[in-house]
Amino acid sequence: MFLLRLEQTINAFSDWLGKISAVLFVIMLFNVFYDVITRYLFNDVSIGMQELEWHLFAAMFMLGVPFTLRVGGHVRVDLIYEGLSLKKKAWIDLFGVLTLLFPFCLLVAWYGVDFARESFELGEGSGDPGGLPYRWVIKAVIPFAFFCTFISGVGMMLHSVNTLAGHHRDDGYTPMQH
Repeated sequence: MFLLRLEQTINAFSDWLGKISAVLFVIMLFNVFYDVITRYLFNDVSIGMQELEWHLFAAMFMLGVPFTLRVGGHVRVDLIYEGLSLKKKAWIDLFGVLTLLFPFCLLVAWYGVDFARESFELGEGSGDPGGLPYRWVIKAVIPFAFFCTFISGVGMMLHSVNTLAGHHRDDGYTPMQH
């Protein structure tokens, strides 16, 4: 029962990241709208606003990955996977999380910390006049997002373990279809 509750807590965390990603999308949408209006109606270009578009897009994308993992939205070989039993799907997911997802997340998060730290120590900012300062902020999103993806992977692993233990039925395991 503890593992089931832990899985639900991690899933709630992943859902929260999905909501943050959705909010970042709306903010990015308004930013692009503002940028287009000022550029074409007032012939005014803001390098900082253009860079903010990319920063928002990167943060939205990276923070959306754990949510997408949680809802089963990533690419799979559905020709094989869809026809399998629940327990076989759980074994495949467990194997994939342990051998592929966890090492990749740990590798990117490990090197991402140094990447962001170096940017912070150098006081890195935009190379363009009028660009955004504090480039380390967006670089710090990289290890944070991969740490969150690792946590979402723990939720996926727990889901597989709980499925193998018989705590899940067919209604809760099929990934969302597109």
